[in-house]
Amino acid sequence: MLEINQITTVFLAVALLTLGSFLIKKIGVLQRFCIPAPVVGGLIFAAITTILQATGTLEISLDTSLQSLFMITFFTTVGLGASFKLVKLGGKLLIFYWLACGFLALMQNVIGVSLASLFGIDPLIGMMAGAVSMEGGHGSAAAFGQTLEDLGISSAMTIGAAAATCGLVAGGLIGGPIVKYLITKHDLKPAEEEEVASHEDDDYPITSESFLFQVFIITFCMAVGTYLGTLFSETTGFVLPGYVGAMFAAVIVRNILDKIKPHSVHMKSVNLIGDVALGVFLSMALMSIKLWEIADLALPLFAIVFVQVIFIVVFSIFVLFRILGKNYDAAVMVAGFAGHGLGATPNAMANMSAVVNRFGPSRKAFLIVPIVGAFLIDVFAIPIIITTINLLK
Repeated sequence: MLEINQITTVFLAVALLTLGSFLIKKIGVLQRFCIPAPVVGGLIFAAITTILQATGTLEISLDTSLQSLFMITFFTTVGLGASFKLVKLGGKLLIFYWLACGFLALMQNVIGVSLASLFGIDPLIGMMAGAVSMEGGHGSAAAFGQTLEDLGISSAMTIGAAAATCGLVAGGLIGGPIVKYLITKHDLKPAEEEEVASHEDDDYPITSESFLFQVFIITFCMAVGTYLGTLFSETTGFVLPGYVGAMFAAVIVRNILDKIKPHSVHMKSVNLIGDVALGVFLSMALMSIKLWEIADLALPLFAIVFVQVIFIVVFSIFVLFRILGKNYDAAVMVAGFAGHGLGATPNAMANMSAVVNRFGPSRKAFLIVPIVGAFLIDVFAIPIIITTINLLK
């Protein structure tokens, strides 16, 4: 057993992120299909640890306790980018995207339960490979897995974690290729105002003093947001993830500063911090995946997840893209939809970051996707999951 402490774990995450970026530049297919660098580096490490584990050579234990810090940092930077001046850019698209996420949760449960019945296994096991682990991710799989184990499904948490892992990997791999196909087929480009807006900070160069002030704003929002999130959860009994509280605190701070001191939020610096935080977080998440735990699961689970992936690809290309307007912003949002529809919101942001880094900015996508994926999606998903459990138990 090799136990790696938190500092070394962070170093490995940064090293794998750097390796992923290097390989993407050198391997054309990775660059053409916009595969995120942390997905490349993280999966390489996960594969190596699996081989070492399977051969009995070495078992590696990572201390990922700092993972949540990077996640909260990233979502705080997202919130700081949400000026109310930009909220109007969301409009009805946010509603359409939100409804699409609700429909996806419903269909994921239908697919999971139907295929489980077809394979002759408990439909509740199929549900664990539905919205619980796909849109819900590892957190939801752990929470509802415990509920199902209390109902007598002894393997529920393992199945949910495995399905969530498969979804996380698939969500990071398919988002880029889908968008590359849409952009190429429809010859899509960012709107001119997006290109102008992306350079709005060019007249304000980064200095050590200005950069430190951005760090001050970010850490202030993180501290206030996580405290308020905890207070909200304790008061209402409704669990509000720390990163959601930090993101909404950042939205409020950004718009107060816009009123009293315009341009005090330097988005070039904020985005730089956010990009690094996202890369390290996602790299840590993927490098710590225990692939050997998936290998022992039954073939039906992989079949269900495979069908889930096919459904989201077809729905994204032929339905969602059209509903969202068949333009560049719609294509970038499709990348986000594939990311959090199969994995988690950071996956969605990594997908979209890989796309915009190559093809150009999309403020609508970066406004709508994190708001829906991080918080609003639960308004539909949780009632659907709970209703399915009660119908099948």
